[in-house]
Amino acid sequence: MINPDDLSCDFERTFARTPRVYRAPGRVNLIGEHTDYNDGFVMPMALDRSTWVAAAPRADRALVVASREYRETITLDLDCHPPYPTESWIDYVRGIAAVLDGSGPERPAPHSQDAAPAPDSPDVAPAPDSPDVARPFQGRVTGADMLIASDVPIGAGLSSSAALEIACGYALLDLAGMPIDFDALARAGQRAEHEFVGIRCGIMDQMIACHGETSGALLLDTRTLQHRSLPLPASLRVVVGNTMVHHELASSEYNARRADCEAGVQTLSSRFPHVRALRDASLPELEGVRARMSDRVYRRCRHVITENARVEEAADALVAGDFVRFGRLMDQSHHSLRADYEVTCAELDTMSAIARGLDGVYGARMTGGGFGGCIVALADASRVDAIEVELRTRYEAATGRRPDVWVCTAGAGVSRVK
Repeated sequence: MINPDDLSCDFERTFARTPRVYRAPGRVNLIGEHTDYNDGFVMPMALDRSTWVAAAPRADRALVVASREYRETITLDLDCHPPYPTESWIDYVRGIAAVLDGSGPERPAPHSQDAAPAPDSPDVAPAPDSPDVARPFQGRVTGADMLIASDVPIGAGLSSSAALEIACGYALLDLAGMPIDFDALARAGQRAEHEFVGIRCGIMDQMIACHGETSGALLLDTRTLQHRSLPLPASLRVVVGNTMVHHELASSEYNARRADCEAGVQTLSSRFPHVRALRDASLPELEGVRARMSDRVYRRCRHVITENARVEEAADALVAGDFVRFGRLMDQSHHSLRADYEVTCAELDTMSAIARGLDGVYGARMTGGGFGGCIVALADASRVDAIEVELRTRYEAATGRRPDVWVCTAGAGVSRVK
């Protein structure tokens, strides 16, 4: 775990001055996968693991950004941005800085040639002159020296990227003395990822990085951004298992899945005008246009529509204390992600199946974008020590890979800590 005092000392040795220190959490999504960019419902929980930023303002327009994990220092000019993503971690920092500053070039979010973005979908990056997001922050960010460190595993599906965006964005706004609106900051992080990274993500990761609560999870409506707390009782624990398989395919396949969903919306809306996003569609409506879409697009849409229903039912189950029903919904979610959305892999399927078979586990599923990364399980608190050992031992025996397994505590949203 990162010690903020140690990070501050490292910054002082590197930049010869005293910084402020900020953090933003990673997240695990209990249920509701690939629904957020379809205006749907999700149930994320912020982790007690964070991306940390030590920062101090500069008098010029430069960002000098050092990363512990990547062991490099990169200098950015806030007044000059490359026209395309550089496919480096620095794109996340460059993107959030440019969006908050209003200095980035006007670029549409990239998308597959198979389908254009649905124009009415709120999760498509708004045009830079859109009144609701163009300049939600009054003023310009300042140059800064920044030292970044993280204890959120990178590439594991725990949203290290959104944690980086939100921690850096919060730091830049605070250093500039600008007021911070969490919803607007989340939107800025999403737009940065669309335009500067090339991943057409939804809003879930940025929202939970801003609004995470130590009491448990959030039920988030990604269309309205309304959310409510779903406290986890002391009798439950959330167990995360990292398959140690990194999702190299995730970026291109993520955008391809979104294009499939948008193609489905186009077909649905031609017959049912109220369908602006898959969140608006029902299974009977999908069946009504099945003959007019490919089997692949049909299955993508079926996953999203059924997953939205699972999230709402899971919230009811959690409030009612029906953890068996909650776990069953998690299992169904994983099956849908495997069969209809096709974003699991052999290791994710293996680890989730092992977890489901352990005494004290209510349910288990992949979490994150897929093609590797982590599973999440809901477990009886009295059994978590044995679950942690058995999951690690059995997965290594089955795959030859030694996983990271840990019991998660809910974390708080982004903050200044020093």
